[in-house]
Amino acid sequence: MNKGVDNYLAEGCGRCDLVGTPKCKVFTWQQELILLRSIILDCGLTEEVKWSNPCYTYNNKNVLMLGAFKAYCFISFFKGALLTDSKNILDKAGENSQHGRLIKFTKDSDIAAMEKTIKQYIKQAIEIEKAGLKVETVTNPEPIPDEFKQAMDENPELKGAFFALTPGRQRSWILHFSSAKQAQTRISRIEKYTPKILQGKGFHD
Repeated sequence: MNKGVDNYLAEGCGRCDLVGTPKCKVFTWQQELILLRSIILDCGLTEEVKWSNPCYTYNNKNVLMLGAFKAYCFISFFKGALLTDSKNILDKAGENSQHGRLIKFTKDSDIAAMEKTIKQYIKQAIEIEKAGLKVETVTNPEPIPDEFKQAMDENPELKGAFFALTPGRQRSWILHFSSAKQAQTRISRIEKYTPKILQGKGFHD
C-alpha cells in the first residue's frame, strides 16, 4: 500500500481548491474508493500515485487508475479498448477516446456485488500487459481547422508547441476547435487556449 494513496483518500487529489474539504469529489466517494482499492490490491498490482491519482502498474507498466468525478467514481483501464467486455460494463473515457475505458460506480453495494467481475477485468488487463499488446492509435484522423492553420502560420512559436505535443494532446485541440460551428467561435477558442498550448498542455490537462 502506497502512503501517497492514503493521502489521496484522506485529503483528495489536490488538483483544485476543494482539497481537504467536504466538497472534494474524493470525499463523496471515499467508501467506494477504499473498497475498490482493496479489490485492486488483491489482484497483485503495484500501487503508485501518478497525475495526482492512484495508479496501478505491472512490471512498471500502467494498467489502471482509480479516481472520482462528481457523478461517480471509477476504475480506468489504460488499454481498455483491448478488453473483452463480456458484461457490457465499460464506457469510453471520453467521447473520442481510443485507448481508455472506465467502469463507473455509484454505490459501494454495487462494487461488492461486482467484485468477482471487477477482478476478472483486472486480470484480463494484466494479461494484456504481459503479452505486450498495444492499442492501435489513429493519429489526427480529423483535419486541422483552417483557422488554426492560419494561427500557426502567423505564430511559429504556437506551431512548434502544437507539433511538439503528443498525438493525443494534438487531437484533443483539433476536436475542440473543430466542434465549433462558427468560424468566429473557432477563432475565439484558438485565441483563448493558445497560452495553454504554449505550455505544452492538451485540452483536458
